[in-house]
Amino acid sequence: MTAVSQSPLARAPRGPAPRTGRPRGRTLVWIAEHAALVALGVLTIAPIVFVVLTSLMSSNQALTASIVPRPLDFSNYARVFTELPLTQWFGNSSMYAVLATAFMLVSSVPAAYALAQIKFRGANLIFTVIIVAMLLPPQVTAVPVYVMWSHLHLTGTLWPLILPNLLGDAFSIFLLRQFFMTIPKEYGDAARMDGCSEWGVLWRVVVPMARPGIASAAIFMFFHSWNDYYGPLLYASENQAAWPVAYGLATFRGQHGTDWSMTMAMTVVVMVPVVIIFFFAQKAFVEGIALTGVKG
Repeated sequence: MTAVSQSPLARAPRGPAPRTGRPRGRTLVWIAEHAALVALGVLTIAPIVFVVLTSLMSSNQALTASIVPRPLDFSNYARVFTELPLTQWFGNSSMYAVLATAFMLVSSVPAAYALAQIKFRGANLIFTVIIVAMLLPPQVTAVPVYVMWSHLHLTGTLWPLILPNLLGDAFSIFLLRQFFMTIPKEYGDAARMDGCSEWGVLWRVVVPMARPGIASAAIFMFFHSWNDYYGPLLYASENQAAWPVAYGLATFRGQHGTDWSMTMAMTVVVMVPVVIIFFFAQKAFVEGIALTGVKG
């Protein structure tokens, strides 16, 4: 019998079937990375959810092991505004944060521009002093500075925390200087050739190009002032009319430690302005941090 001839297609070796999707190893890595991110997200959000849920409980329920409020009690938010001078505390915090931020920008932007864009003798020494001032703990100079403000009869107010920003803020100068270093000096040289003074170069050329960095420094200062507790404790603790919300919240928590529902309601109210501001300014904030240079 003669063997039956096979077609070329039948004789061709069959290779492995093509794989679809990502390899198994990459899939496991992807799951592990996203699982870690989900876990970190849950750890970050869980305390905030706990605070919000506790603020919606009654005072008695907040002392139990219950997690979900039954029923929802919104009266704690009304009590926060009726039983506490919260509106006045918000006004004090707003004045403190806005004026401190404005004074910081007026003083720190020119100083950072001079250190970054202008060559002069002693610039490196001045920058080193600024670094030292940034690393120096505020407790080191607390006593002599307090005595100075006491002689000026400004203790019991927030002005000892606001006025020093007219002389610049070390961290803000450092952050702005690093951002200004990323701006090519050729832009300033071209403006000077067109007749611009140094102030003209700063406000017409550098500031428009450095808006993300300036926004980041402003947000840092605003949040620092809004959340400041140590400064008001030192200078304004004896005058309740000058308390900001951070110090008012801490004082209320110390006096009403068992009224957790009202404490959590006040915490939520204090957090809302910060969350709203960061929600609208996060793009400029992230861009300013990402673009800040590290050139020396």
